[in-house]
Amino acid sequence: MPESARLESQLRGSGIVLAMKQNTKGNNKATRTRVKNDSNTGSGHDIPDDTGGSQMNLPNLITLFRIFLIPVFMIVLLIRIPYGDYLAAGVFIIAAATDSLDGYIARKRKQVTRLGIILDPLADKLLITAALISLVELGRVSAWIAVVILGREFAVTGLRAIKAEEGIVIPAGWLGKVKTVSQIVAIILVILEGLYNTFIPWPIGDWAMYVAVVFTLISGIEYFWRWW
Repeated sequence: MPESARLESQLRGSGIVLAMKQNTKGNNKATRTRVKNDSNTGSGHDIPDDTGGSQMNLPNLITLFRIFLIPVFMIVLLIRIPYGDYLAAGVFIIAAATDSLDGYIARKRKQVTRLGIILDPLADKLLITAALISLVELGRVSAWIAVVILGREFAVTGLRAIKAEEGIVIPAGWLGKVKTVSQIVAIILVILEGLYNTFIPWPIGDWAMYVAVVFTLISGIEYFWRWW
């Protein structure tokens, strides 16, 4: 009898081998239960298994750069300096542009990581939150608008966290993307209101913000309808 078979036979009497096999089988079953394939469920993306790779790649560095720009944006917007609104709008536009850039590079280079999945939506929400709070502080946006938009963001973030525990990453739907674009456009229009209100008498920034609120609510309802 081979040495390995003899050892297994000796251990079987004590139940060690049986326990080890049951534990392995249970772990495999739990893993299959937690992580669902798109091809089988059609409900989300699997969390990438990148534990052996580097998390700090180019897409994640771009996302971190977006987070770094947030305090810069707030300082320039809130302090009274010449052309502060224009500078703040420029910083905000650069930060918002990196939102699409990091995702595009990550998909093209196949560098989607767990860190990126966490950081990217976090950076987006921090940017929008910083902009709305700053504009409320300056009296340019009503507090209820900020509450509605930020409330939706936190609610959807909670939903994503719940699904992440099940091994499912909720992808951004087209309504969510329209919502993000509408918020960015509205914030830029509000910041640059002093640039165009001399020859456009209508409150375009306020109207754009109302449109953003509508898309924010609709997209939030759609997320919970699909994933709850």
